[in-house]
Amino acid sequence: MGWGWCQNARMRFFKDLSPAAVAAGFVAVLVGFTSSVALVFQAAQAFHATPEQITSWIWALGLGMGLCSLVPSLILRMPVMVAWSTPGAAVLATAGLAGGFSMAEAIGAFIVSAALIILVGVTGWFERIMNRIPMEIASALLAGVLAKFGMQAFSAAETNLSLVLVMLLAYLLSRRMAPRYAVIITLLAGTVWAALRGQMQWSAVHAGLAMPVYTAPEFSLQALISLALPLFVVTMASQNLPGVAVIRSTGYPIPVSRVISMTGVVTLLLAPFGGYALNLSAITAAICMGDEAHEDRNKRYTAAAVCGLLYILIAIFGAVVTGLLTAFPKELVACIAGLALLGSIGGGMATAFKEEKHREAALITFLVTLSGVVIAGVGSAFWGVVAGSLALLVQSLRARKA
Repeated sequence: MGWGWCQNARMRFFKDLSPAAVAAGFVAVLVGFTSSVALVFQAAQAFHATPEQITSWIWALGLGMGLCSLVPSLILRMPVMVAWSTPGAAVLATAGLAGGFSMAEAIGAFIVSAALIILVGVTGWFERIMNRIPMEIASALLAGVLAKFGMQAFSAAETNLSLVLVMLLAYLLSRRMAPRYAVIITLLAGTVWAALRGQMQWSAVHAGLAMPVYTAPEFSLQALISLALPLFVVTMASQNLPGVAVIRSTGYPIPVSRVISMTGVVTLLLAPFGGYALNLSAITAAICMGDEAHEDRNKRYTAAAVCGLLYILIAIFGAVVTGLLTAFPKELVACIAGLALLGSIGGGMATAFKEEKHREAALITFLVTLSGVVIAGVGSAFWGVVAGSLALLVQSLRARKA
């Protein structure tokens, strides 16, 4: 790919770009970043990170997510969405404090986990397993993962009723009058209302550029067992699995194994700077792959590209952008996420429960995933697929006997 291709890709991108795609990309970053950035801070602090190292973590993760979302989306012209591992951060925060590991040992664990992810991508075994899962089960998994955010949109009314009512009214009216721009209008209405009521935390905004801090890795058996392996397992089971479900449900022929390999390679390169784990996104992917991102599904890659560009800005202007994103009230973030995902939730449920022969297994998958149950450190998305697959197996055995 030479200079000519880059010029053509840039011209095509700006031609295909729409205000709805820009809004979808921004909402994806707003939701993905603000919902779990505190957990990333806790994970870094568990390894006694200095303020400079914490900033470096955000730099590495922002750069990794940005490049892994932007470049493949432009090349494939499909929305490829990559995020940091939120359950991975939770594992690191807990295990780091319990084990008393140093930052160097943590970096070594990140590298081992990244190598395992590369192995999974190169061999293609994860994609082959996912291809064997019926579409109804994958759609039920997607609906269960996203429904949590849909419920949070309305439970936010407990702490900020007026804001949620304003945003809900704006969404319903704009869906009728200007459906393509419903998310933009809802976000603007919520922001204006929050600003007028003094709920925007502008004091969180601070000037400053993010600078990478290199930490030489150390490898130990204890860190391998307590950090690397759990990080790898939860990233695959709780993040990549629902990420593939989103891709399958939306029908984009994205080369899953290659993208997973790419996330592993980029994690490997950025691990010494705090890039602990990158993976396929589910929540933000659903936002950028849905009808709200663009009426033409062939142009929704622009929403993912915008998201990637914004993540790169987070990497460069870490303190400034982090402050701007965290200035929004948590109820506004929860509400816009849930409303933006309504279409994806409805589509997932419609596909999941369409065929009667798979309906019971799909319902079990949906309920287990929605429950949020965590067993052996692995999240409900994995156990939802296990429960649904078990239901299908029992159902097939019963059919054979009959």
